[in-house]
Amino acid sequence: MIPDSFIQDLLHRVDIVDLIDGYVPLKKTGANFSACCPFHSEKSPSFTVSPSKQFYHCFGCGAHGTAIGFVMAFSGAGFVDAIKELAARCGLQLPADQGHAPQQGPKLMALAEIMASAAKFYYEQLKRCEQAVNYLKQRGVSGETARQFGIGYAPAGWQNLSAAFDDYSRSELQLAGLVVKNEQGRLYDRFRDRVMFPIVSQRGEVIAFGGRVLGPGEPKYLNSPETPLFEKGREVFGLPQARTAIRDSDTVVVVEGYMDVVALAQNGIGNAVATLGTATTPTHVQKLLRQSDRIVFCFDGDAAGRKAAWRALENSIEALPEQKSIGFVLLPEGEDPDSLVRQRGGDAFRRMIIEATPLSDFLLRELARNCDLTAAEGRARLVADAKPLLGRMQSPLLRLQLVKRLAQTSGFSQAEIERLCALRPIARSAPARAPRKAPSLLRPLLRLLLQKPQLAARLPLDLLPDNSAEALAVRVLCATIAADGAQVLAYPALLEKLRGCEAESLLHHAAAELMHQPFAEDEIDTEFEGAVKQLLEGEHKRAFGILQDKIQRLGVGGLSSEEKQQYLQALSARGGASQAS
Repeated sequence: MIPDSFIQDLLHRVDIVDLIDGYVPLKKTGANFSACCPFHSEKSPSFTVSPSKQFYHCFGCGAHGTAIGFVMAFSGAGFVDAIKELAARCGLQLPADQGHAPQQGPKLMALAEIMASAAKFYYEQLKRCEQAVNYLKQRGVSGETARQFGIGYAPAGWQNLSAAFDDYSRSELQLAGLVVKNEQGRLYDRFRDRVMFPIVSQRGEVIAFGGRVLGPGEPKYLNSPETPLFEKGREVFGLPQARTAIRDSDTVVVVEGYMDVVALAQNGIGNAVATLGTATTPTHVQKLLRQSDRIVFCFDGDAAGRKAAWRALENSIEALPEQKSIGFVLLPEGEDPDSLVRQRGGDAFRRMIIEATPLSDFLLRELARNCDLTAAEGRARLVADAKPLLGRMQSPLLRLQLVKRLAQTSGFSQAEIERLCALRPIARSAPARAPRKAPSLLRPLLRLLLQKPQLAARLPLDLLPDNSAEALAVRVLCATIAADGAQVLAYPALLEKLRGCEAESLLHHAAAELMHQPFAEDEIDTEFEGAVKQLLEGEHKRAFGILQDKIQRLGVGGLSSEEKQQYLQALSARGGASQAS
């Protein structure tokens, strides 16, 4: 677990304007910076970055967050990976590494530089190999597309990389997976006589390679081994190149091969990526669902393709939230995306993606392939095979639809399916209720606390209404501020501490309002005192109303002596207020 103190230090060191400007060109607009939002399509800029508060907010789609949140949303990285990326950017060492291992930052940077040099070497070698160039031309790949993906060529021979590096015996070349040492201690290039496809991380660094053999040798495709830079279960090929097309279409197409991705891009379908010689993992699915609302798995229609599609389904079920969707396309036998798009064209392929089989239909269809639904035993097997899949689903609505369809197909009732599959209600946090009391007061109070967290210690929380979402947000914010004692947390650190809490959305909106309506520094305390005074007056009115209601029901004699005193004081105060007004 990464300590809060490290996250605070990291956010203090990262300038969110510099960070985001490296991905999206920002323009100065008053005290803030703006751009067209990288998370949805728009013509007029609604994406705003605050240099003083160090957060971003899109007034079009609602995207909001810190530097950490931006890296997660833009690159599809997880929370820990986003922190690692920002830490490397700042030269910070993660706490888990302190005292236990050499500092990782410099080592990773050195490996990244080595991979960049190798990619440049392979790219230059492509121009010198007529056979490799002809291979790409035969596959319909233009020079522009080859440049887009950085495609290169690893020459035949054993130590060609010695021309790219002064010291071929450097241990880092082996650590990066470029050079192999055999049992006799001899060093040789891992990739030889292969068309090379660089695998690029979300921050634009080459982290691995895939090589396609030109001759009859085996294996046909050879991938880099896992290294400190590269985990194949977390990365996909072509994601940086596909990012814009994925956002424009809100769909990411997952295929099996590098050449499938390249061929699709060549034919105007730029939103495709490929897994790296491994089955689709839950991490792949989570990463891609951060990029778009829809994934379509497009695999060959043979037995291997069906197996790959089923593995993708199994690993998608737990990661699939509501309002996201997953579909499947199984191509005709003997076809792959590369051959199909070259023969039938991009429009035909797009239609297949649009008409992809939804996950629910694909699941039931594939399960039914192994069951004789005309027999009781077959229908019973269908339910038994569906049980583990239903139990892992995290989307209540999708699971309910599947249960209903499974009941229709199997002849069981819906209640029987739920009992036989031991389905329990999926725990879901209740949505924040709409504020019902004092919204005009509590929203400015939230902004005051965000601008000056020290005010939290002076706020009497017992004056807040009970049944208000905004009051809940104020309480959560004050508790978070109080938990750090005398230390004053900046807004980015507060936001990260509140990540995933029930009040997060309200706090985002309040911060966005603060971005355009900040309080003058010399007026904050006065505004706060006025807000507390209004809360106190509201509490007095509430208490007076309770006493009046009791008098109406029981008469004055129904009040205790203490309540009578309170009632007289309230009457006196109300009378004084009336005279003052």
